[in-house]
Amino acid sequence: MVFYLAMKSLQILCFFLPSGNHSSVTEFILAGLSEQPELQLPLFLLFLGIYVITVMGNLGMITLIWLSAHLHTPMYYFLSSLSFIDLCHSTVITPKMLLNFVTEKNIISYSECMAQLYFFSIFAIADCHMLAVMAYDRYVAICRPLLYNVIMSYHLCFWLTVGVYILGIIGSTIHTSFMLRLSLCKTNVINHYFCDLFPLLELSCSSTYINELLVLGLSAFNILTPALTILASYIFIIASILRIRSTEGRCKAFRTCSSHILAVAFFFGSAAFMYLQPSSVSSMDQGKVSSVFYTTVVPMLNPLIYSLRNKDVKLALEKILDRKLCS
Repeated sequence: MVFYLAMKSLQILCFFLPSGNHSSVTEFILAGLSEQPELQLPLFLLFLGIYVITVMGNLGMITLIWLSAHLHTPMYYFLSSLSFIDLCHSTVITPKMLLNFVTEKNIISYSECMAQLYFFSIFAIADCHMLAVMAYDRYVAICRPLLYNVIMSYHLCFWLTVGVYILGIIGSTIHTSFMLRLSLCKTNVINHYFCDLFPLLELSCSSTYINELLVLGLSAFNILTPALTILASYIFIIASILRIRSTEGRCKAFRTCSSHILAVAFFFGSAAFMYLQPSSVSSMDQGKVSSVFYTTVVPMLNPLIYSLRNKDVKLALEKILDRKLCS
């Protein structure tokens, strides 16, 4: 459904924009992470390994949740959605980045670059809001346990997930449409390993004032709003946990939230460093490092964090493995 909505919005976007782009550049060269030849092979092997673990981990998490009946709860429904978003998020970026390590010049056409920007923005924004939805789910589970099944109904879970993707599509459509209106003619080399907002703005011959305002405004909404939602949820959660008298009950409640807190810290920390400052202040080399975290490292870590620190996931995996061995 997310791809259907995304493609429809992309078709509408292309319909309203002029048939030809405003850029005199028809293709770009992605500079990549490093220009040192001796680092190309080690970096290729490193990120190939990260991507393989990301694909296996997220697909494994989705499959495990789908196959295990006792994981058919709102918490794991949202976790499977997060795994899907992380898988798509990494797949939009990493294969093209890997190509950069094994080719002399990593060329990407104008249309491919805009498509990469569009889908990257969808899943990056969706990731932020899905983490906020998961925090709300934990708040209801810990602070309103008797009403959990009533509040977190199937319909609410479904519409919260749809809302996450709609926010991603709206934000991405706005960013991409205003990027398409710019004249990118300074150079055809993008100082990054993928088509991101700030590196593309550096190529513009026309004014980027509105674009930079949109980046700051929409990034503030899509990063700060989920972050404040998560913060508010955990303030209530911590207050509720501290009222639990048994030490075992407190530890169990903290364990339930610890995986989510780690995922939030990794993702929002790196994303905020990149987008919540003007392009004139941020260094693109520093931006590359922070981008690596939320485009490749975090999508790999999330399934590992949620599986290694979750007894239900371990139990479900053991049951499936036992079932396979017995058969």
